[in-house]
Amino acid sequence: MDSFDTIIIGSGPGGMAAAYDLAAEGKKVAVVEADLWGGTCPNRGCDPKKVLYGAIEARDNLAQLKGQGFDTIPKINWSELMAFKETFTQPVPSEQQQGLSSVGIQTITGKAAFKDSHTIIVENQEYQARQFILATGQRPAILDIPGKEHFSTSTEFLSMKELPKTIVFVGGGYISLELANIANSSGSEVHLVHHNERPLKGFDQELTNELIDNLKKRGVYFHFNESVESISKQGAQYNIRLTSQDSLLVDQVFCATGRIPNVEGLNLESIGVAFNHKGISVNDYLQTTVDTIYAIGDCVQKDKPKLTPIASFEGSYLAKLLSGKLETAIHYPVIPTIIFSSPKLAQVGLVDEAMSADDRYKQQTIDLSQWFTYKHLNEPLVKAKIITDQVTGLLVGATVLGNEADQLINLFTMMINQNVTASKVNEMIMLYPTVSSDLSYFY
Repeated sequence: MDSFDTIIIGSGPGGMAAAYDLAAEGKKVAVVEADLWGGTCPNRGCDPKKVLYGAIEARDNLAQLKGQGFDTIPKINWSELMAFKETFTQPVPSEQQQGLSSVGIQTITGKAAFKDSHTIIVENQEYQARQFILATGQRPAILDIPGKEHFSTSTEFLSMKELPKTIVFVGGGYISLELANIANSSGSEVHLVHHNERPLKGFDQELTNELIDNLKKRGVYFHFNESVESISKQGAQYNIRLTSQDSLLVDQVFCATGRIPNVEGLNLESIGVAFNHKGISVNDYLQTTVDTIYAIGDCVQKDKPKLTPIASFEGSYLAKLLSGKLETAIHYPVIPTIIFSSPKLAQVGLVDEAMSADDRYKQQTIDLSQWFTYKHLNEPLVKAKIITDQVTGLLVGATVLGNEADQLINLFTMMINQNVTASKVNEMIMLYPTVSSDLSYFY
């Protein structure tokens, strides 16, 4: 029987970070993968989505300058774009597996199940380890309604060879909004159904409303306070029956109502690992209720966003913990989040609900459309909401709506995590005109 210091179940970014860091410390490591090596992000998640979004972003930039140097707005050739996407995703599994092997990490293909707290079984072969790290990720949830077998998910969207003429997205989260924007910008008639009137829960409501209004102007149809009651096949199309008794006849319907942790089949319940529908329970050291088993990434029940960089952060933390390089509980910095839409919506730190809780905070919403950084590209909708602590003068939160929201929010994130004061920002000289050179004007 093969024995290891650590066996990691799941080869996504979190599992990979832990594997490489532990191997660098001289530990004997194995990684088990039952699906695509590399996990969701590079195969069927954030990376292929960003390739598609890159085309939308380029088209949007040209659309802003129509009549200002450009006469026409190019159409997106979906088949060519998808072929370009494949150049990124197709090599991933083999490259990821080979990368592990090249540094002496054993790769094991198959579905793992625990025999006991030190042993797993994969394809009828037993493997032992001092510790295990669960990094199994999550998958799209499917609404339990009549006709649910007709639902597609983000996985199918990111591999579509042809773009449907009409599409329904069910859900009001970031995945639904991002894919709806891509489809609409590429030429589909897009409908989005959400059970209440507050999409993107957790994001600043004022700027979220501005984003929704902009997507409506672009042609996305929103059906708020509606739910899908049933789906039925009608010829080559699907009849989507809503709670209002209205119906939508479309070519494809996608469910984007959340994701669920991949915990089935691991035999966790028989060895005492606690979990529920939200994920695996861990303590402040990412340790499960069984002391030899840890968990990281999207399969964990936690109040942090389930994002790729967080999984990688947790994987690197665990490598230090298990190799004896640190003994302290995990500490997360302030974490930014983003919706890659048209335009982007990004935020970090406190959002507007902090205002009602404590009057020590000052909030200001700034229209940036007349600032040169944005005006020279004729960007029509760009705003920032800035929240500062009136006692310390420090930036504590920001939300940005605009084409450069990702760049600006990353700068704000560093400023919050490093406690950078406004006076310190004013001492810096940045390249002009850039997003960075505007920092001194915000607070």
